[in-house]
Amino acid sequence: MTQYYSEHSQVWVSVDCIVFGFEDNKLKLLIGRRHMDPGRGEWSLYGGFVKNDESLEDAANRVLQDLTGLNKIYMKQVGAFGAIDRDPGERVISVAYCALINVKDYDDKLRKEHGLQWVDIDELPKLYSDHNIMVQKAITMLQRRINTEPLSFNLLPDLFTLTQLQHVYEAILGEEIDKRNFRKRIKQIDFIEKTELIDKLTSKRGAALYRFNKKMYADYPSFKL
Repeated sequence: MTQYYSEHSQVWVSVDCIVFGFEDNKLKLLIGRRHMDPGRGEWSLYGGFVKNDESLEDAANRVLQDLTGLNKIYMKQVGAFGAIDRDPGERVISVAYCALINVKDYDDKLRKEHGLQWVDIDELPKLYSDHNIMVQKAITMLQRRINTEPLSFNLLPDLFTLTQLQHVYEAILGEEIDKRNFRKRIKQIDFIEKTELIDKLTSKRGAALYRFNKKMYADYPSFKL
């Protein structure tokens, strides 16, 4: 590193990962207790400081890989948070990233190793510093994007029922959706394919299973639900 800008004050840069999952028809957030000062023992998002040899996105990917053991996770930058007093330890600017994972893909042993818990967003406790604000901004971002991006499929298994898909939309939007209109619109979208398989575990009658065709979506001109 050079000695340029030595006359200016220095700040720390970190990334915080807002990891959402979907289970029991609820949108959930992955949080844990802080293992460091300041704020030791407080509920917190999972994050880390940006290293000299990595970009912001590289840092976020590293943290997510360490946290979940999963690759190719849906990840979007939520924004930068730089209030002067947001961290009582040092002057820290944090860039928050939102990630979506299928809970069943996440090795529960890894979750326990990190001392993390899935918590319903409706029952979220007070989090360290401005992490609650980060979470709310991430939810708002998802609500804006869910009707124009196929992000909901990141929260579901490869095969899903239309009821499961509707519950994901309702969990993110925070409101009920008309079942008839929802299904009518979904069945008009080519890249949501009906399979010959039947779900007999979550449906007593046996519901048709669908899949998200990524290749077809790549050629799809637009998406609007």
